[in-house]
Amino acid sequence: MKKVVPALRKIFRLGDLQAVLIIISSAAFLWYALAKFEPTAVLSHVAYYYSIYGFIVLIVKMREWMTRFNRFVRKRFPAYDRFCVLREESLNSRGRAAKAIYIVLRLLTIMSAVAMLLQGEYGNFVLCIFTLLLFTLPDIIQQNFAVHLPTTLETIIYCFIFCAEILGEINNFYGLIPGWDTMLHTINGFLCAAIGFALVDMLNRHSKNIHLSPAYLALTAFCFSMTVGVVWEFIEFFGDQLFTVDMQKDTLVPVVKSILINPAGANVPVVLQDIHETVIHYGAGESYTVTGGYLDIGIADTMKDLFVNFIGAVVFSAFGYFYVKQRDADKNSFAGRFIPVVRKEDE
Repeated sequence: MKKVVPALRKIFRLGDLQAVLIIISSAAFLWYALAKFEPTAVLSHVAYYYSIYGFIVLIVKMREWMTRFNRFVRKRFPAYDRFCVLREESLNSRGRAAKAIYIVLRLLTIMSAVAMLLQGEYGNFVLCIFTLLLFTLPDIIQQNFAVHLPTTLETIIYCFIFCAEILGEINNFYGLIPGWDTMLHTINGFLCAAIGFALVDMLNRHSKNIHLSPAYLALTAFCFSMTVGVVWEFIEFFGDQLFTVDMQKDTLVPVVKSILINPAGANVPVVLQDIHETVIHYGAGESYTVTGGYLDIGIADTMKDLFVNFIGAVVFSAFGYFYVKQRDADKNSFAGRFIPVVRKEDE
């Protein structure tokens, strides 16, 4: 492996102009091959192999160009340079497993960004850049609030961001894998409870005037997690109302209970069971038939998300309660792996 890496560097050691020409020409050849040639044509195969070479050149040169750009920005902005120094120290202080996961997820996100850019998916490209920015969030928290995030918590945060943005949004795991959204909302409830617990616990431990019981800390963590969950559902609702998105996923339900369809206008719900299809009339006499039931717009999804958030919050609040009760006796408890702690001054 020590001989392979230098050899690859020599092969792809190209000038900036050469690299740009190769990247543009390989993209042009691939587009022309897809548009003009049959998949079995010899020239088509050559174009495919050349496009792979151009893609590798792009990956190699992108790292070089980003390194140059980062060096230029660090010289111009001292605050950003200090952030980079602290971030490098934070990366070096992580365990091998956490560092490997962090590097792999960043690399996969960068590859996704390049792929989205080549495919013309500029919205997804921006989402990849936003994901890279989110990966710096744990470092920002640790530097600005003088806290230390346990390795387990930090690793889960990185995986959560990647699963939600890259896998969920860009690769449509929300639609392809049943329960993907439910799993993430459950983890979100668990993590938010851990963060809320840590905020109050740090205040409780480092204040002379505040002495809160373990039960109160657990209740506060639960309320914090549920508040974050509700605020997120607000964001989904207003996102659906203001933009052309469907964050609150629709659900097909076979039963409708409503007083609006009561012919007498009484305050008694009419129950329609075993609904097979719904016909939607819209526009200039157009219609669309929904098979399988009545199209519930967001309500079932919102309540399901809040319910699984509730489960995650309750689970961690219980762990947090016993963590405080046995903190001095058990230094390596399960809950302690998810609770940020105040960093000592000499760290």
